[in-house]
Amino acid sequence: MNTRRSSPPSPPPIARAWVTLAGITFAAVDLAAKTVSEARLADSNVDLGLIQLQLAYNSGVAFSMGDNLPLGVIVAVTATITVAVAVYAWLRAPQARWIERVAGGGVIGGAAANVVDRASDGVVTDYLHTGWWPTFNLADAFLVIGCIAIVLIHARPEQATHNEGQPAQLDPAAPDTKAP
Repeated sequence: MNTRRSSPPSPPPIARAWVTLAGITFAAVDLAAKTVSEARLADSNVDLGLIQLQLAYNSGVAFSMGDNLPLGVIVAVTATITVAVAVYAWLRAPQARWIERVAGGGVIGGAAANVVDRASDGVVTDYLHTGWWPTFNLADAFLVIGCIAIVLIHARPEQATHNEGQPAQLDPAAPDTKAP
């Protein structure tokens, strides 16, 4: 018999609270960084070596795609996607491990921060510049890192164990060598 070794699911309110708290925290950090960037980088750039702090505005979505679309369309589509991801994370949270909850919060917080920023003036404030990649912001980083983490979590097979603590076969169709 194969059993999966993992932590037991958290009660739904606690698990969902972690996703919500992570999302709010990520969004707040990005929105604060955008506010500081607009105040401090309006007339200057800061060279930090591998990355520069440089103020830019993006009227489109990822890589400025859709920058010719009406603002209402961009906000409606990005807000709808954000809500859909939030609902999925909310439903998934009780079965997810803590790292997946935090990653989901990063995706939600990053997406929500960019929607809030765009809704206020029609553009997203970017401030991280590499010279070899389009200028971006912390919300973009939270969103991408969260997505990558979730994909890696789901791509990795669970560590299965027998009741005796010995590694189990990962193929459930394979015959059990410890038959009674």
